[in-house]
Amino acid sequence: MRYAYAITAALLLSGTAAAIALPTVGGAQTAQNEPAVMAATAPKPGAPMSFADLVAKLQPAVVNISTNQRITQQAQPNPFAGTPFEGMFGQQQGQGGNGAPITREATSLGSGFIISPDGYVVTNNHVVAPAAGVKGATVDSITVTLVDRKEYVAKLIGRDPTSDLALLKIDAKNLPFVKFGDSDAARVGDWVLAIGNPFGLGGTVTAGIVSSLHRVTGGGAYDRFIQTDAAINQGNSGGPMFDLSGNVIGINSQILGSQGGGNIGIGFAIPAVDAKPVIDKLMKGTAIARGYLGVGPQPLSDDLAASFGLPKNQGELVRSIEPGQPADKAGLKVGDIVLRVGGKTVSPDTSLSYLVANVTPGTRVPLDIVRQGKTLTIQATIGTRPPEDQLAAKASGTDDNAFGDEEGDTPSLGQPASNDLGLTVQTLTPQIARNLNVDSSVQGVVVASVDPSTDAGSKGLKRGDVIVSANGIPVATSAALGSVAAQAKAVGRAQVALQIVRGRAPAYFIGIKLKK
Repeated sequence: MRYAYAITAALLLSGTAAAIALPTVGGAQTAQNEPAVMAATAPKPGAPMSFADLVAKLQPAVVNISTNQRITQQAQPNPFAGTPFEGMFGQQQGQGGNGAPITREATSLGSGFIISPDGYVVTNNHVVAPAAGVKGATVDSITVTLVDRKEYVAKLIGRDPTSDLALLKIDAKNLPFVKFGDSDAARVGDWVLAIGNPFGLGGTVTAGIVSSLHRVTGGGAYDRFIQTDAAINQGNSGGPMFDLSGNVIGINSQILGSQGGGNIGIGFAIPAVDAKPVIDKLMKGTAIARGYLGVGPQPLSDDLAASFGLPKNQGELVRSIEPGQPADKAGLKVGDIVLRVGGKTVSPDTSLSYLVANVTPGTRVPLDIVRQGKTLTIQATIGTRPPEDQLAAKASGTDDNAFGDEEGDTPSLGQPASNDLGLTVQTLTPQIARNLNVDSSVQGVVVASVDPSTDAGSKGLKRGDVIVSANGIPVATSAALGSVAAQAKAVGRAQVALQIVRGRAPAYFIGIKLKK
């Protein structure tokens, strides 16, 4: 769930607006979810009979957020301009004939919550950012609407695209507010409440449980979510996820939706322990700097782990290294497996990118790695992570027919590298590299054919792929590849890790099972 654009909805309203009661302790205004306030209303542990008392306390601090945007796009010239037919196809005579820019208005909807009585509001960055993927989109204004329907024009204090968080400020006092809790204390199976504005329907409450913790959906630096089955839909973005003590333990951010975009019981929230430090920095106006190593990491699949003789779910492969960046300066090499960063284990729940991003730039940390079967420790000085748009990968594929199509340079089918792999390969020559759009510095063997009945065939290895190394050993001939496969089989391993280059795309690793 990213942008939830405005829709027209019929709302059935009855009764009168309830007054917002602001709790006080000793004459001073307190948070809506202060323990002393919540003690009398929080449901008992276990399955509660009702969430009504809890919702009555928390809902006043949840807000609707809408934006007004302008999208300026270049219009297509009217092919009938200057003719009697100029106005017959949706354009008035004299308009649009020269392809002048056209500006149209758009809106977006989302949710948020107040974290201070003087009007600081937390939401998702994508709720208040210009429309994604639309050139010429700008945000003119942001409106925050409270549960009592009072509207305020909000000021954008700061936003952080990496964590998808934003902080707003409205000019008001004595507002109901809530506090962040400790999301690390949450357990799978705990009850949670989500309050927000799905599909523009204000003040909607849904309940569910924590379905999973530390859920990784894409492998980014801040990609570690709380998963819930509480109904979260378009427009819930930026709204709070509460535990039964009334603490904000997450910020609803994404959904895994159906084809129609509706909820299917899989929603994701940014954990409070990750969100609060970012919000605190945005509130102080402090620049948000994250650690950066300068590597292209790849998760260590079960097959790859078996190929290297390593336990499952530990470590990530280095598939590329940026010249001049911290990893390069520290001596890290392509094919190394990073097991720990500063003593913290790299795992599916705690990725290499996540661990490095949370290291303060300039800090020197030990990296525990495996290189060609040997465990080493190297020291790396962490750099500063560039903006996300600069990190976007630029990859280009290769044409299946590029291999040996040029007249006078049709290569032979090669010799079988090994019956154990189900591949035929031959040495990569400069001419074949040019045909395949492979960098001239790449050395290895090129795949001539793949037995579709083998593991290599089922995992997408194809004609024209270049194998650079096997189990960390460079291979430049058919015999060298066959020798690595034979050695792996001799020591009882059932897989071989191949480093693959396809066109100009970054190299990657794949574990291939040996034929029995």
